[in-house]
Order: sequence, then structure tokens, then C-alpha cells
Amino acid sequence: HIQCDMSDDAGPILMLLSWLASCLMVIGVALPYVPQYQEIQRSSNTEGFSTRVCLVLLIANILRIFFWIGKQFELTLLLQSVVMILTMLAMLHLCCSVQNTNSVSTKRHRLSDLDPKYFWKWNVFEDYLLFCFGLSALCAMVTTLLLDSAVFVEMLGSLAVMFEAMLGLPQLLQNFHNRSTKGMSVKMVLLWTAGDIFKTSYFVMNQSPSQFSACGSVQILIDVAILLQVLFYSQDRHLKLG
Repeated sequence: HIQCDMSDDAGPILMLLSWLASCLMVIGVALPYVPQYQEIQRSSNTEGFSTRVCLVLLIANILRIFFWIGKQFELTLLLQSVVMILTMLAMLHLCCSVQNTNSVSTKRHRLSDLDPKYFWKWNVFEDYLLFCFGLSALCAMVTTLLLDSAVFVEMLGSLAVMFEAMLGLPQLLQNFHNRSTKGMSVKMVLLWTAGDIFKTSYFVMNQSPSQFSACGSVQILIDVAILLQVLFYSQDRHLKLG
């Protein structure tokens, strides 16, 4: 009887913890970008943020939504994708506003120019929205035709998480190219890392499709590499100033 009572008491607590974990999964994806958003607003400088991160995450989460259509996993992960897409669009909108304010050139690069050299370097936010709409329409058409194919659905999921796993790579490469992590802080990267560790643990505990756990593991490794860059370049900057 005692064991039964303890089990009954634990039930609501476990449900509450599960609900809190789901909420953190949905909202938590946006939290690491809050300090970066505030820093760009404060400094009116986008140098420390790579918009390629937005490109990678937008593609990954649009693909993940269509993966969910073919293989219904947790609703939490679907909502997470929606929140991430909105977050990346907010970051792009801010970057466009800041860059247009700071730009001394009257020449604007548009999606309609079809110039590969300026792909994802457009000056108008609506072009990014148009790109997302076009990608979504293409995915919808292909998914409708191949929805009954289990191989296609699994490949779609693998492609989605492969893009997501690489999300830190543009930032890593930009830091290496600039020999600087200006606009980034240890606190910011630790937030990214903590979020990815929590996310990966959630995938494992909830037995999400294996693609998600693999993605989380790769993201943690890239986060650690970026953290080492922040520590190294900040130390190097202090030595030069000294």
C-alpha cells in the first residue's frame, strides 16, 4: 500500500516535470539568441553574428516540419521548429534594419537579381520571407508526391537534422576567418551549449527518432569548438592590448 501511495504521489510530479521539460524545449531554442539580439540592437553592429546561421536553421526546421507530416513524433518538437523559424526571421529582420541604417551605398541586392555572389546577402527582409515561402512550397510538393515512401520520409528527417547539426558551423568558420569573436561572449556560448545538452538529453529520454540524438551530439561538439574560439581570441585580444 505504501509503494502504491508513493507511486500515486509521484505521478502528478512526473507529469509536471514532463510538461516543464516540453515548455523548455519549445521556448528554450530562442533563449540563446536573446542576448545576441540585444547586443546587435545596442551596438548597431552585426559583425559578430553570421546570418548563415539563420539560413541553416530555417532550412533545417522547414524540413523538420515536413518530416513530422510523414512521421508524427512529439508535438513538442514540431512547435519547437515553429518557434525557431520565427526567431530566425526576427534575427534577419534586425540584421537587415541595422545594415540598411549603417550602409552608405545606395545599391541594394535583391533575391530577384539572381546573383549567386550575393545569395543570402540581400538588403530587404521580404526577400528572406520569399525564399522561405519558395522552399516550403517546393517541400510541400515533393512531400505530397512521396509521402507514402518510408525511405523518403527517413531521408527527409536525416537531411533536416544534418542541416541543424551544422548550425554552428557558419559561426565557427566566420570566427576563424575574422580571427575574432567580437559580439560573442562566454556566457552566450555556454547558453548555447547548455541548451544543446538539455535538448539532446530530451531526445534520448523521450526516444525521439535517432536522427535527433545524432544531431544534438554534433551540435554539442561544435558549441565546444566555438567556446574554445571565444576563450582563445579574447585572450589574444587582451595580450595585444597589453
